[in-house]
Amino acid sequence: MDYLENKLSIKQWHEDDQPREKLMLKGSSALSDSELLAILIGSGNRNESALALCKRILFDVSNDLNNLSRMNIAQLMKYKGIGEAKAISITAALELGKRRQGINPKEKPIIRNSNEAYRAIGYILEDLSVEEFWIMHLNHGARLMKLERISIGGIASTIVDVKLIGKSCLENLTSSVILCHNHPSGNLQPSEQDNKLTKRIREALSLFDISVRDHIIIGGKGYYSFADEGNL
Repeated sequence: MDYLENKLSIKQWHEDDQPREKLMLKGSSALSDSELLAILIGSGNRNESALALCKRILFDVSNDLNNLSRMNIAQLMKYKGIGEAKAISITAALELGKRRQGINPKEKPIIRNSNEAYRAIGYILEDLSVEEFWIMHLNHGARLMKLERISIGGIASTIVDVKLIGKSCLENLTSSVILCHNHPSGNLQPSEQDNKLTKRIREALSLFDISVRDHIIIGGKGYYSFADEGNL
């Protein structure tokens, strides 16, 4: 099959080996990650079929879709046969997959602990290559009303304007907030800046009777909770 993959286009393969046809006959769950990617890009290059190219791309990211989602358009375009349009298609498909894990806006959850907070926002922050700072607006019943990005920074920090957080909380009639940001390095321990910022935001929002329920730091597939660690 390797010889056929490298010499024939998808349409020339045996029916069992054509990703589109296989999807129609057997359903999307029957396809491998590389087959699904091959459907997205449609064609490979002069030396590789779409499937062979996608297998190589996935091999380079240890066959981990999370690693693939961290690649930007320029990085994807380094592969011969992946132009801007194909790179955008791959990026868009991976983003849709991430968003599918998100929250149904008609059924906003109640956030009672750090794990529920992480489940509500972790999928947004865990794969980012730069720091972002978000807040979760909660009502009196601790039900999530809104997820809001406050700032985007660099690989090691982001600037947060406490006044903007206060303004947003008043506009959204927020009763309490959960602060959230990521550490692209994967180090979950809060920095001295993280500790000082948390204190500043708590003191500022307390003037309006808005409480800070937690501050979640997300890195990789884990998180640190200020509340759980008694650090609020």
